[in-house]
Amino acid sequence: MYNITAYLTIKNKTYYAVLTYYVDDIRKMKWIPTGFKENESKKKAEKKLIQIRDEFINKLETITQTKTEDKKVQISFSDFMIKWLDMIKHQIEESTYTGYKRQIEGRTKEYFTNNPVMLEDLKPVHILDFYNWLYSQGLKGTTVTKYHANIRKALDYAVQTDLIPSNPAIKVGRPHQEQFIADYYNEDELNTLFQVVKDTPLELIVYLTSFYGLRRSEVLGIRWSAIDFENKTITINHKVITVTNENENIETKTTMITKSKTKNKSSYRTLPLFKEIEELLHYTRKMQEYYMSIFKESYNKQFKDFVCVDEMGNLRKPDYVSHKFKEILKKNGLRKIRFHDLRHSCATLLLKKGISLREIQDWLGHSSSKTTERYAHLDSSTKIKSASAIENALSFNTNKKDILDLDSNTSTNVNISNC
Repeated sequence: MYNITAYLTIKNKTYYAVLTYYVDDIRKMKWIPTGFKENESKKKAEKKLIQIRDEFINKLETITQTKTEDKKVQISFSDFMIKWLDMIKHQIEESTYTGYKRQIEGRTKEYFTNNPVMLEDLKPVHILDFYNWLYSQGLKGTTVTKYHANIRKALDYAVQTDLIPSNPAIKVGRPHQEQFIADYYNEDELNTLFQVVKDTPLELIVYLTSFYGLRRSEVLGIRWSAIDFENKTITINHKVITVTNENENIETKTTMITKSKTKNKSSYRTLPLFKEIEELLHYTRKMQEYYMSIFKESYNKQFKDFVCVDEMGNLRKPDYVSHKFKEILKKNGLRKIRFHDLRHSCATLLLKKGISLREIQDWLGHSSSKTTERYAHLDSSTKIKSASAIENALSFNTNKKDILDLDSNTSTNVNISNC
């Protein structure tokens, strides 16, 4: 409703209706003749004034409504989600974008293509129906919650850009998440695992992950320059991740990228170097130098600072690690767990040895909005305590010490596919 002030005035012996109003906080004034002369009835002019005012108000409202309708973007919810994804692409991590893309261009697009709804017509019931469909596809509550988070963020953006007046996802309750119970290996199972991975491509990777509770991306991102053999420390400050290729001209569907940063602030950490791990690292470095001397120009020197590379110097792929780990467990009749569960195994073992939750989170580089700062300031003595607990609980013999004493002429007889 417009607030318009109207009054009569005489100009050139004629009654005029003078209308004052505001458009975008700017004062406007309009003069409209009533058709009555000064010497005619003033009451008739006043009646005409009211008529002119009301007609002008209706005219303004019609114009405003037309402009509003013209500004409305006619876009389906499915197409909007894809546009939102493209908009935030350079604001998030590549791995995060890959996850969002998989959701939106996968099940979200599939459902809302078969059940189309325009963005401006989207209601909470449409979102709830989508979640129920996801459940029917076998997805867990934890996964559905991720869909909910993305939809809510996308619709927040739609509100901010005046595409819709309010966010319908706010009225939809957060999907129920099942209580997550981490699987893990106990001490005996871990020590058995160490025996079966000996002299396999995953030997060093499994040791590092189990002893330090590393994420898969972290263990593959370890660089030689991050290992201080003099001060006996190893710093977790890089990661290797896999992202989906968008270029259709590229044959491979995924690409590995290295990032000079960890998952979050507290994931960057420097930990004590175990004596046995140090021995295994020296062995690995010697074997990498051996491969480099054999394959010469064919050896990939791009990743020569990385610890976990194959015989040709190529980075170990994250998917390769997970598949090879599964294969080793099955081949040796070990209980099935995920590779990531080695991280849980480390945490559980520390907890059972009396290490506090605060110290464990510092060791693992866990982070949350409430605990990041608290764990970031623990002194190195707590990490030494954690290292001692792990070392005392897990025993292994790499048999690499004698190999390291061999001269370069005898190293050719050694199985060196350990990383």
